Parts: sequence; structure tokens; C-alpha cells
Amino acid sequence: MQPVLEMRGISKTFPGVKALDDVNLTVEPAEILALVGENGAGKSTLMKVLSGVYPHGSYAGDITYEGRPGHFRDISDSERRGIVIIHQELALVPYLSIAENIFLGNEPARFGIIDQGRVYARARDLMAMVGLDESPDTLVTHLGVGKQQLVEIAKAIAKKVKLLILDEPTASLSETDSEALLQLLLRFKARGIASILISHKLNEIARVADRITVLRDGTTVETLDCRNGAIDEDRIIRAMVGRTLENRYPVRAPRIGDVLMEVRDWTVHHPVHADRVVVRNVGLTLRRGEIVGVAGLMGSGRTELAMSLFGRSYGQGIRGTVRIDGAEVDVSTIDRAIAAGIAYVTEDRKQLGLVLGEDIARNTTLANLPGVSTAAVIDEAVEHRVATGFRTKMRIRSFGVTQQTVNLSGGNQQKVVLSKWLFTQPKVLILDEPTRGIDVGAKYEIYSIINELAEDGRGVLMISSEMPELLGLCDRIYVMNEGRFVAEFPRAEASQEAIMRAIMRSKGLNG
Repeated sequence: MQPVLEMRGISKTFPGVKALDDVNLTVEPAEILALVGENGAGKSTLMKVLSGVYPHGSYAGDITYEGRPGHFRDISDSERRGIVIIHQELALVPYLSIAENIFLGNEPARFGIIDQGRVYARARDLMAMVGLDESPDTLVTHLGVGKQQLVEIAKAIAKKVKLLILDEPTASLSETDSEALLQLLLRFKARGIASILISHKLNEIARVADRITVLRDGTTVETLDCRNGAIDEDRIIRAMVGRTLENRYPVRAPRIGDVLMEVRDWTVHHPVHADRVVVRNVGLTLRRGEIVGVAGLMGSGRTELAMSLFGRSYGQGIRGTVRIDGAEVDVSTIDRAIAAGIAYVTEDRKQLGLVLGEDIARNTTLANLPGVSTAAVIDEAVEHRVATGFRTKMRIRSFGVTQQTVNLSGGNQQKVVLSKWLFTQPKVLILDEPTRGIDVGAKYEIYSIINELAEDGRGVLMISSEMPELLGLCDRIYVMNEGRFVAEFPRAEASQEAIMRAIMRSKGLNG
């Protein structure tokens, strides 16, 4: 059977970096091919070559698609041939509706006039397919990053797709929504549509992939066939990182001290719909040297809680008190929250955590410019020295601190974000999905950094949609549902089953 896609000898070079080196990849008709590798292995670059983001002529090697040369000049060129890619970076217009975003550039029209009835009817069908239950009129800016990802997927399905490329599509999705997406891929496969799935969630890959191609350091390592039996996750990891990871989570002996932060009766209203309560009378404590997790399904209010605590950067009608070291502190603005000793690493590092066009040095010092300034003028030598120190301490892989952050892998970008907030010398660090879109090797490094922060006596409040991550790192776990804390578990009593049981028992109690 002739492959639907063949990529042979693909090489791609950026200034100072060879991103791809003689990569080979094939996709068979109606198969789900998983593409895995550490951050920086070249997965996204390879897919950008395929989809025309990097046009024909800007790389070496050959692409054959449906038996014909794939000389794609741009992404529109590849889409006309049925190749649709969903990037890690969302490509949505915030102040357009869900329906408008789904059909942007692909609007159903009659006699040159957009058929609004068809747009909204078709949008509802597509939204139902991906599990999005908002109104098609809802502005994208009012959605969390997880639901925005679902809009991107619906947008891709709206096109006449033959080969669907998904770059970390479930990174921000709950387990339920992730499962729905995987089932959708299987339905596509049954309809003859091929897919390339890039994901760091190896358990998902093992469930749906027919074959797994592994990239390491820009080269093809091997392709594993899953059709004759499941491939062990440790086998995949060994191919990805070139070594065996003995433990997924670094060992830590907690040294927990006195109460560092206390939140009482914290209530937050929706920023647009003032009558809607999104965080309801939440109370929490965080001790020195303690890692506390917040578990919950998408929409439970976890990110809203974190953002409202950090300078009221989300919501309105906020009330409640925050105490640090026993004294009530003012967190009414971001500057005041930082001054009180609170830092917040957002779930979306590319949009909210970094200035991608700036270099590592400027991003590292951005939250504490007075720390590298004299008489309100930035001392570039001091800035360079500070950034170099964090680059070494955080093990950021780059050719230097003058490298643009946009050219770093996801794991190294996350280390820059952490460096930025550590330079403010926080007492409390709130981490929102700190390993989203990061491979297993880089995750281990981030976990080690989190442990080091706790060992330094800081308090870490960690939000994660990956329950094994919370169970592997946290000393205590709060469970959140419908804007409330519905359970609290010490490490010894926490389990995925106990957390889900607490969520399900609390359903509808706020109604």
C-alpha cells in the first residue's frame, strides 16, 4: 500500500542551530502516527516544513503527498491539498466569536455574502463534536486556554481534511476532554483520514497510535509498530532521551515549617457577568517548604483563583483576606502582590509569561527591572550577569542569554519564566500547569527545580490537570469543583480515585 505521505532526508537549519538532520517519516492511509521526542527534538519544525510554514526551498529533502510532490509554498497551499495543522500556539482572534473563529477565512457564503445561518448551524455541530457547550456567539477572549484549544480543533475539522496534524492537542485539556478528542481521532481513522499526533502524554499515544516515530536531537531514531501489541512507556522514553529514567519524580524529603500564606473567605465574580460567582469562599493555608496541589476538572475555578490572588488579575467583586507570615497583605494590584512576596507562573507561557521576541536576558529581568537598574536606567552588564546566573542555575539550554526566547524549546522557555519570577525573590510561588506541553525529560528537570524551591523554604501552590503529577510532587492536595474547595488530602491519603470521588460527590451542590 502506497503511503499517503513520505518525507525523505529532511534537513532544516536556523542561524547557529541545525534543527533537522536527514529526517525520514511516512504516514500510511487512515493511520494515526504518533511523533514523539524531547522538547527541541525537531517535531514542531518538521511539521512546519510539511505544512508550508517553512516553504519549499527553505529546507533540504523531499516530500511526497498522495503520490505527488509536496512543494508547499505556504500553509494555504498545503490546506488546499487537505493537510491541516493545529499548532501549539493558538491562532485565534480573541474578540471574534467562537463561530467566527471556526470559519475565519473559510466562511460559507452565497453570492459573496456570508451565510450567517449556515455559519452558526455548522458551528454548533462542530462544537458538539469537540465537546464545547458554549454559545457560538461567545467571544474567544472569555474562554480559558483549554476551551480555546477546542475551538482550534473545531476550526481544523471545518476544513476538508485528509491529513490532520495535531501538535500537543490535549496539553491543556481535562482527562474527559482528552479522551473525547482521542475518540474523535479514531472516528476520523474509520472514515479514512490519517493523523499525525504530537504529544508528550505517552499513555494517550499508546492507546490510539498505530506507529510511533521517535525524534532525538533533530534526527530520526526509530519507528515503533504498535499494531501487534502495546509498546511499553519506558521503551518509548528510552528511545526519546537516550537513557532510562529510573523515577518519573525526583525523591524529596519534605521539611515543612510554619504557615507562610493563609487565604480566608476568598470569593471572586466573573469579570463580565458580575452575578456569576467563579470562586466561592475559598480558604487555604500554605507552609514554608510545602508543595500544595490544587486538583480539579477544567472550569472548576483553579486558574481563576490563582489569577485573582495575584493582583486581582482576574475577576471583579473580589473579597477575602490574604496573610503572609501572619500579617494581612494588600494584593489588589500585581505590583502589590509581587511586593507582598507572591509570584505567579501562568498556564500559557507564550501569551502571558514571555515576550517571545525578546532575548533570555530581558525576559529574565522583566518582573524586577529595578533590580538591574541605576537611576531608572537598565544596566545591561548587570542584566547580562543576572540572566547568566539563572541560565546556569536553571540549566537553560541555549547558546547564551542573547538568544531569543521564541527559538527555545518549551521546557527551556518554562525555565526562563521561572527565572523571571525567582528574580523577584518571592516567598510564595503559584505554578499554573508548570509542565504543560513539556516532554518527560524536561518535566523531570522542572520537578527538580520545584523541589529545590520548597527546600529553600518557599511555599509552592501548584495547579495541574495531570493527577499523577500532583500525587508525585505534592505534600497536600486541595480538590476544587464549581468554584469551591470540596476536599483536602494529605499525601498519604491522596489517590486519583479519592480525588475523582470528591469531585463527583460535590457536583451540583452550588446550584
